[in-house]
Amino acid sequence: MTTKSGTQKVEAPPALTEIRWHGRGGQGAVTAAKLVAELALGQGKFFQAFPEYGPERSGAPIVAFTRVSDAPIQVYSGVEHPQIVVVLDPSLLSIVNVTAGAPDDAIVLVNSEMSPAELRRHYGLEGFAYYTVAATRIAVETIKRPIPNTPMVGALTRITGLFPIDDVVAFLREDFGKKFPPKVVEGNIAAITRSYEEVQAE
Repeated sequence: MTTKSGTQKVEAPPALTEIRWHGRGGQGAVTAAKLVAELALGQGKFFQAFPEYGPERSGAPIVAFTRVSDAPIQVYSGVEHPQIVVVLDPSLLSIVNVTAGAPDDAIVLVNSEMSPAELRRHYGLEGFAYYTVAATRIAVETIKRPIPNTPMVGALTRITGLFPIDDVVAFLREDFGKKFPPKVVEGNIAAITRSYEEVQAE
């Protein structure tokens, strides 16, 4: 299916969706993994979300995982064959094999100002289905902080169809509303909805 903006969307997510997050310490990859899991809970789905433990100092490469399923999840290891790879820092494309173990039809979402075609040329990328969104810029303009995790969740929502965007917004308004002042809540909602609209497909 192709939406009005030309963005392709997966018609029916499989019973088990495995997502691997690649970022750097301080970018909120683990928080994003957990946010997607909480959204799954709100949809009545089963979920897992956890980091790969290692050096989590600011700026160090980190990995986190999310599983979302219509049935109980019996796997407890890290995600080795992700259908979706989310890259919060494009510089990792030069130093980490972010698509290791991913099937040929995997989706790769990258935080970048480049279009998917430009990203491919710049990093010499082959295979997979690439999507890009300027998550850091969107975060600065909406949340006033260069933390791309919330915008990446918005883009992920668009390209996977795992959750209706209205449900994501409602969840943020209720959940974040318990923890943060209204200005912060509305900034995060703006980040989610903008990235949902602005994510670029090939």
